Amino acid sequence: EAREYGIRTTMPLWEAKRLCPQLVVRHPNFTLYREASFQMFQILSRFTEKIQPFSIDEGYLDITDCYALGSPLEIAKMIQQALLTELQLPCSIGIAPNLFLAKTASDMKKPLGITVLRKRDIPEIIWPRSVAEMHGIGEKTAEKLKDIHIHTIEQLAKGDEHIIRAKIGKHGVDLQKRAKGMDDREVDPNQMGQHKSVGNSMTFSKDMDEEKELLDMLERLSKSVSKRLQKRTLVSYNIQIMIKYHDRRTVTRSKQLKNAIWEERVIFQAASRLWK
Repeated sequence: EAREYGIRTTMPLWEAKRLCPQLVVRHPNFTLYREASFQMFQILSRFTEKIQPFSIDEGYLDITDCYALGSPLEIAKMIQQALLTELQLPCSIGIAPNLFLAKTASDMKKPLGITVLRKRDIPEIIWPRSVAEMHGIGEKTAEKLKDIHIHTIEQLAKGDEHIIRAKIGKHGVDLQKRAKGMDDREVDPNQMGQHKSVGNSMTFSKDMDEEKELLDMLERLSKSVSKRLQKRTLVSYNIQIMIKYHDRRTVTRSKQLKNAIWEERVIFQAASRLWK
């Protein structure tokens, strides 16, 4: 497993190869991924209609009313077996009373595990962890929490709400509640239909500073975004570009637009102006 070498999602290829010289790199097949994703959610829908896709290969299920199928653990085993038998896809499953704990539990035993996480388990299992490991906390938020001497999830749970709110805002208060095991969000099957943004990104295999190559890639990304907008019958009044350097430093630029955009050429022109 590449994870054992410290390789993670979004890591530049050159860095991944440095950590694991024998790394096998395969070209992505997005058509295959989308088809597998569709089939996966079709299988999940056999168990309940209350499904909220979280990403191409993740989703939340509310099985509260599925007691006729068996216990939560029995249902999880049936789902896991169906995905493995029909799609040859291993999956990890988290069973918990709310979305945050379920997501946290699902990450504990990869690639083929089932974890039950109860609220009473939080002090022993969740609290000793670094805040950087907590679902919903990125690098920037973790750094802000460190500024106010919050390093562990326990410190976040027991921290001063006013100080946390002043540093991070309402999002910080929500994170504190989740650190305590509180999450009142419900599984929402319609959430994926509420498109807040459409984007695309890529990671160069090495550091890149050649303007032509950067603009060529920006044009390809613009084409991809345009196709996705048109496929979903959407337009946008805002454009944003983000550049992430090898040291994880990030630069973001955005602009509100007077007119709606959806065409590849217009998207590329607007993105190029932001980049320059």
